Amino acid sequence: MPGKLLHEANGLRVFSIVLKTGEDIMEALNAFVREEQVAAAQITAIGAFSAAMLGYYDWASKSYLKLPVDEQVEVAALLGDVALGEEGAPVLHLHCVLARRDGSTKAGHLLSGTVRPTLEIVLTESPAHLRKTHDPESGLALIDLPHSD
Repeated sequence: MPGKLLHEANGLRVFSIVLKTGEDIMEALNAFVREEQVAAAQITAIGAFSAAMLGYYDWASKSYLKLPVDEQVEVAALLGDVALGEEGAPVLHLHCVLARRDGSTKAGHLLSGTVRPTLEIVLTESPAHLRKTHDPESGLALIDLPHSD
């Protein structure tokens, strides 16, 4: 997975990451953020998948309903973040909009995606670290911003 540091200043780093056919975005990005020790970042991307698994968070069951996408799709928009989980390791949180051949879209939480032919990612790391903590009401690990009084 080629990644290139585009800019670095005062703790802020900007990377370009280009994935190729057959790579799984979640595997590749998880490896990248661990290797680069990314603790807080914003992610954007465009490209295409040969298949993907989206999720819709069902509030009643406190679980993700899986929405398979078993066709070639354009990644019309992919947005997300990286924050440190409760165990101290970086955690990805990605949402995407996938465009189908007929122009209709599917969207949701990205659980997996197989790249074909490319996915162009920009990861902007912040010098301030974010942490996720378990939210009992939703059942999710959510970013917990420190309070400044």
